[in-house]
Amino acid sequence: MSAHCHSEHGHDHGHEHLSATDSPRYRRVLWAALALNAAMFAVEIGAGFRSGSVSLLADAIDFFSDSANYAVTLAVLSMGLAWRARAAMFKGLSMLVLGGFVAGKTLWALAQGVPPEAMTMGVVGFLALLANLASAGLLYAFREGDANMRSVWLCSRNDAIGNVAVMLAALGVFGTGSAWPDLAVAAVMAWLALSGGWTVVRLARGELARTAAA
Repeated sequence: MSAHCHSEHGHDHGHEHLSATDSPRYRRVLWAALALNAAMFAVEIGAGFRSGSVSLLADAIDFFSDSANYAVTLAVLSMGLAWRARAAMFKGLSMLVLGGFVAGKTLWALAQGVPPEAMTMGVVGFLALLANLASAGLLYAFREGDANMRSVWLCSRNDAIGNVAVMLAALGVFGTGSAWPDLAVAAVMAWLALSGGWTVVRLARGELARTAAA
């Protein structure tokens, strides 16, 4: 069910979303996604510093952000739509902050001009892609829920796209000996975080407005 259908058909769907999000299956999916993201954060943060890759560091920070987001989602699953919309607002704002940080880090690395280690980028990017595809596959069935559920799906989708881009950047760095492919991918990841964060904030604002008017 899309957020648009939710807004068009009123309060009954709010109860329907609550039932879906509070199901044992959804909780298990979120715990699995949280574990995958926490593990990959540890792997990527070390690999990012070792290789000097801005895109790997950006992806590591994204994994940490997603882990925190899954934990917040688990905490509000059994609450009403208003609390879940507030949680979605928090997550959307965190995505916007992440996008701004990555954009700033990209500009700083651009001034340094040192190319990263391509092999580490490629291997770790592939491992991260597998983890995010697993998370996205688990969450796919819940992608059309309320703003809170949609924010979880968007995080996993954006991460999988970002991992493919990191792997392509690794090839570009290897082939050119330049930092430009890494920086270009980091810029794309910043844009994904900013656009995804804005989408979630917009949906959450609409749900908060509807609950206030009820």
